[in-house]
Amino acid sequence: MPHATRRSVLSGAAVTGAAALSAAGYAAPAHGVNGAGRPDTVRLTVLGTTDLHGNVFNWDYYKNAEFSNSAGNEIGVAKVKTLIDAVREERRGEPILTIDAGDTIQGTPLAYYYARIDPITEGAIHPMARAMNLVGYDAAALGNHEFNYGIDTIRKFEEQVNFPMLGANAVDPSTKLPVFPPYVIKEFRVGRGRRLKVGVLGLTNPGIAIWDKANVEGKMEFPGLVEQAKIFVPELKKAGCDLVIISAHSGADTSSSYGDDLPPENAATLVAEQVPDVDAILVGHAHREITERFVTNTETGKQVLLTEPLYWGMRVSVMDLVVRQEKRHGRPRWVLESATSQTLNSNTVDPDPEVSAAVQEQHDVVIDYVNSVVGSSAVEMLAARAVVEDVPIIDFVNFVQADAVKAALTGSDADAELPVISIAAPFSRAAAFPAGEVTVRDVAGLYIYDNTLMAVRITGAQLKDYLEFTARYFKQVSGTGPFPIDAVTNAPTDTAPNGTPDYNFDTIAGLDAALTYDIDIAGAVGSRITDLAYGGVAVTDAQEFVLAINNYRQSGGGGFPHVTDAPVVYNQQVEIRQLIIDWVTEHQVIDPAAFASVDWRLVSGGEPITVNS
Repeated sequence: MPHATRRSVLSGAAVTGAAALSAAGYAAPAHGVNGAGRPDTVRLTVLGTTDLHGNVFNWDYYKNAEFSNSAGNEIGVAKVKTLIDAVREERRGEPILTIDAGDTIQGTPLAYYYARIDPITEGAIHPMARAMNLVGYDAAALGNHEFNYGIDTIRKFEEQVNFPMLGANAVDPSTKLPVFPPYVIKEFRVGRGRRLKVGVLGLTNPGIAIWDKANVEGKMEFPGLVEQAKIFVPELKKAGCDLVIISAHSGADTSSSYGDDLPPENAATLVAEQVPDVDAILVGHAHREITERFVTNTETGKQVLLTEPLYWGMRVSVMDLVVRQEKRHGRPRWVLESATSQTLNSNTVDPDPEVSAAVQEQHDVVIDYVNSVVGSSAVEMLAARAVVEDVPIIDFVNFVQADAVKAALTGSDADAELPVISIAAPFSRAAAFPAGEVTVRDVAGLYIYDNTLMAVRITGAQLKDYLEFTARYFKQVSGTGPFPIDAVTNAPTDTAPNGTPDYNFDTIAGLDAALTYDIDIAGAVGSRITDLAYGGVAVTDAQEFVLAINNYRQSGGGGFPHVTDAPVVYNQQVEIRQLIIDWVTEHQVIDPAAFASVDWRLVSGGEPITVNS
């Protein structure tokens, strides 16, 4: 039986072709087709997407409704295909490449279901493989989230797609050679017996070594993008490539969430600056829109085109690379004459019916799954103010994590005698448990990442350092307010120049006794945590705790101090989202009276502050 709230994603007559391009904001380049008819010029079109994150349909599985945001964006590979087909139709007969810059198989319940519930490693076909094969990609770079479910899953996905998954800087620890294809070379017939040879180099993110340490340690290494591009771009030129395009799962604005421990996380601009003979870069990972940007190569002075379409299929980048044939040393060769780019908006077109039909059944299965009831909540619990005050829904995450760790530390284990505390971050301010029935969808909306639970042993001094680090999330203000939320949260830092994301604001709670502390945001960074106590007694530097923590954080995600080197006392590879679902299923009722308390508060000069919504 159909789900009562299900809306079929199959549409009627689709807006396609020239009408679709016009609606999406397409501007016909001045040079026109094949260089405005000049016989010595050819236009290569490169169509690019990135950070699709398991979105096939314009659907929000957490809200059980069509996706919408304040900007009016729409999402999904089904819409992407409509745009891509429209460009192909408009440029029929011209050389066209279609590429992606990574993060395809993680990010939605649809993707999670076919990694964990009905996994592709046991026979299922990944819905993103079905959708992307129908789009007709020529290549895709590996994203860091490709590794979240382990190497077996990405290898199976690699088998299921009809295009190569590229990773020039995913290498074997012993040989230092790539363990995925580093590049693909495409040849196009462009008339009068001529051929245009194009190399596409794929680069992924060095942060994989931290973020998915448990999956890749000892199996793969991830050197810097610049270092590997300096090896493989010359190789592509030696192979006769007229143009070199890079698909890089790495942002354009140079920074690293993990500091200097690894090569830069966001290094696309560095590649353009430091590696000669790169013509254009499709940028990914940063979830930002760059319609067109030019970066000067410091060695050659050449202008390198960068573009990054908005994530989840909200945009498609269209790069126009016009080459001119000329003779050098008596031999004809193609020379890049101009490079431009634009982005097309998915919210103006209908989803492609072929993609929709191919994945509809899997979509329906997942809708039924996420709407299944697992228990109930005694009261409504909201995460909207979790960034400025202690709220029960975050306390619940900490309680479940700490409870699982304590239950596992039994018997003769000395760590079982230590107090258990837990960290959690507000991943989504929209997360909520209603009063009454709680579904898988509600839990998934609260814990949106596929993290696993770990625990480490730390000291009181290390705990204080950790809290001081997380307090960097707040802007320095004086007075007690009232302040709007954005006046005190998401402070820029050296590693997060655009503002510290909510997921890097951890709060800590105790299990058998309250861990209490104030965050004084009138103080300078590093001197904000006051009145830190466990069970009403001031925490000492030498005191020891077992800290329940997710694998992302323990591996170094966010650059938090001490936890990467602390002794690991629990690591059973249990996914936290599933742990929460199992807890609710077993206990049936979530009652904050059993676990919630005010563990922390924001103050200014010791006085509580007021923060409005």
